[in-house]
Formats: sequence, C-alpha cells, structure tokens
Amino acid sequence: MKKLIVATVAAMLAVVTSAGAQNYPSRSITIIVPFAAGGPTDALARVLAERMRQSLGQTLLVENVTGAGGTLGVGRAVRSASDGYTLSIGHLGTHVINGAIYPLTFDLVNDLDPVALVASNPMMIVSKNDVPAKNLKELIAWIKVNDGKVTAGTAGVGSGAHFSGVYFAQLIGANLQFVPYRGTGPALLDLVAGQIDLIVDQASNSLAQVQGGKIRAYAITDTKRLAAAPKIPTVDEAGLPGFHVELWSAIWVPKGTPKDIVAKLNGAVVETLADPAVRKRLEEVGLDIPPRERQTPEALAAHQQAEVKKWWPMIKAANIKVQ
Repeated sequence: MKKLIVATVAAMLAVVTSAGAQNYPSRSITIIVPFAAGGPTDALARVLAERMRQSLGQTLLVENVTGAGGTLGVGRAVRSASDGYTLSIGHLGTHVINGAIYPLTFDLVNDLDPVALVASNPMMIVSKNDVPAKNLKELIAWIKVNDGKVTAGTAGVGSGAHFSGVYFAQLIGANLQFVPYRGTGPALLDLVAGQIDLIVDQASNSLAQVQGGKIRAYAITDTKRLAAAPKIPTVDEAGLPGFHVELWSAIWVPKGTPKDIVAKLNGAVVETLADPAVRKRLEEVGLDIPPRERQTPEALAAHQQAEVKKWWPMIKAANIKVQ
C-alpha cells in the first residue's frame, strides 16, 4: 500500500510539473545581475531581456544585486525557487573565480543549472589620459617605476578586472594598488574622471570611452584584434605575449528547475542570439557570440567545469583572498 501511495504521489507531481512547464511562463521573469547598473553585465542582460520577451511572451525584469564581487547576487539566485522565474546572469569571475576566493555557502557548479553561454569578450588594458605612457611597453615601464603606487580599479575581489589585473601584475613583475568598486561601471567613471590610473576591463565596457577619447587603450587580451576596434593591438603584438583572458558570460537557473523550462529558456536565448539586430548590438561593443553548438546547457556545463580546473589552481597559487 505504501509503495502504491508513493507511486501515485510521484505520478501526480509529474503531471503538475509537466503542466507547469507547458504553461510557462505565465508571469514576468527576473534576471539577477550581480553588479551595478551601467556595467557590462547589466548592459548585456538588458539587451537579452528586451529580445527574449518576444520569444517567451513575458517581460524580463533586470534586478541588480551588488556586493562581494558578485557573490551576493549569485547567492540570491541560488536561494530562489526552481521554477524558471529567476535567472542568474554572470561570467567567468562570478561563476568560476569566486569559488576559489570566497567562503561561499553554495556551490557554483552544483547549485545552479546551466541554460546557455551567451557571449564572450576579451579584456582591454586601459588608463586615464593623464598617464604618460603611449603604448603597452611604456605603460609597463611606468608601472614598474611607480611600483605599488599605481591604482587599478576592480568590481570587487575576484571580479574579472581583479583577477585579470593580478595576472597582469604577475606577468610584468610589478605590484598594483587595487581599488574595489560595486561594479565595473562605477570604476570606469572614476577612470574617466582621473581618480584611478588604470583598469584591465572588459572590452565591451571600455570601448565607447576609448573611441570617445576619454581614456586610452593599450591592448586586447586576445589572439586577434576586435572587429569593432581594429586599431587596438593584441597583447602579443603590443609586447606582452600570452596574456590571454576571455571573459565569457552565461545564464543559469536554480538547481532543480524542470528540464522542459530550461529547454524553453535555452530556446529563447538561442533565438535571441540569432537575431541580426541583437548580434549587431553585441558585436559593436566588442562581444563575440558563441557558435550554435556552444549555446546548449551541456556545452555551458562542460565549459564551466573546464574553467574551474584551469583557473582555481592559478588563483589559489596567487593567494588571492577576500581582505
């Protein structure tokens, strides 16, 4: 009798879950951005949300939950209901690097289910215009002369700008004075204002300011130049070979979200990334869109795990910790 009751309950739950997935979404969906409004992750989320509403038939609201290098926002998503109405958008820093730096109360890999890889972009070494260096070799020489005095903005401990900056400092054999912000957007504003010296920033975040002449760019941390900024050399060309960092971004949902709902969300992302207008907007700010075969949940899961194996030993060896 007990076995029959258990089987009956399981069958009823399966029917309810299936019906819920078929009716999904029936209300607005929230995308949690773990950084301040105006930054690159926020901008990406808003572009995706605007187009995904056409595919899903519901509004996607962007909620900025800032602090602790993105861990507060990711934690909010982890603790949300597994019903498809809360999405977590983040990148290499928030969903890989932070696991090696912060004493998290959740597991970045096992407590979220992957939806899709959405974009990637290299970092860009940029400085305020008052810095006397005109190219990367001169910048490195200037940093070494002012060892420990040069200020570098970050979006917090473990953020893309932070671990890229630490990696940069290690490669050139110098020390930087890192200044944390609640997002790369606010850090960039202070760079433009001359309050800090430099940022190893996401290309999509800094490109407009570079093109407007408000800050100076030295190199792209990729093996190829940006189509949107072909005059900016790669680090290999500029004199720092091997300093390659790709800050990819993706979407996840809380663990246990029904697979039918994950599939529907993935379909909306795939459709969005195939839209010529969306592709143009993302490419104009220096973002690369992954090929179709890399936009699956399975591909994101494999990529995230591979990045954990690559970066965690490096970060721990560098002894990057929350102060």
